[in-house]
This record gives sequence, C-alpha cells and structure tokens, in this order.
Amino acid sequence: MINKEDKALFNMIQELENSHLRPDIRKSVEKLGELLADDFIEIGSSGKKFGKNECLKGGVALDEMTLHDFEMRHLSEQAVLTTYRVQNHTKNRTTLRSSIWQKMNGRWRLYFHQGTLVNQ
Repeated sequence: MINKEDKALFNMIQELENSHLRPDIRKSVEKLGELLADDFIEIGSSGKKFGKNECLKGGVALDEMTLHDFEMRHLSEQAVLTTYRVQNHTKNRTTLRSSIWQKMNGRWRLYFHQGTLVNQ
C-alpha cells in the first residue's frame, strides 16, 4: 500500500512530467528552464543527445502529446526514476520515456530524460 507522502510525490512528479510535454511550457525559455537541471541531459528518440542549452534554444518538439502508463521508483530520498509511454498526436507515433528527477535546493528538477521510439 502506498503512503500519503509517496502518493503526493507521485502526483507532483507526474504533473511535472505532464508539464514537460506541454507545448506552452516547451516553447517558454523561462518555464522550461525552471524544470530542467543546469546539467540536464536528454537522449531523444532520434538518438541525438541534448543539454539544457540546446533544449532552451528550440531543441525540443512542440508536438501535442499525451502521457500514459506512468510509473515512479525511488532511487534515493532526493531522486526518482519515472517511466511512461507517450502518444505523439502530431507525428502519430508512440515513444517509451524515462526520466530522472532530482530534488535540488528544495525543488524537483529534470536531470535526465530519454525517449525510445516504439515500432508500430
């Protein structure tokens, strides 16, 4: 059985993941910058590696996407691993995603993200 603290953290991290996928957040340097850790790394579904600066300079897709099958695992008191499936409605494709969120100075920030294209 999940306790209230874990449920609250689960809900908060899921909301952060959802916001990370929203085009209005992804196109805002300020809003996206608040989500990403300074040493953030992404390995996109294309296989290309991005850092925070590349993402803030327009290196992220502004597609309409929905998150499904969200799961979260504790790595430590200050870090969690999330896994989920994303349906990209703009490109009509599905990707599997994983993220590591770290609590830094009292805020959860996206430290690592990877997408893997699913063959249809």
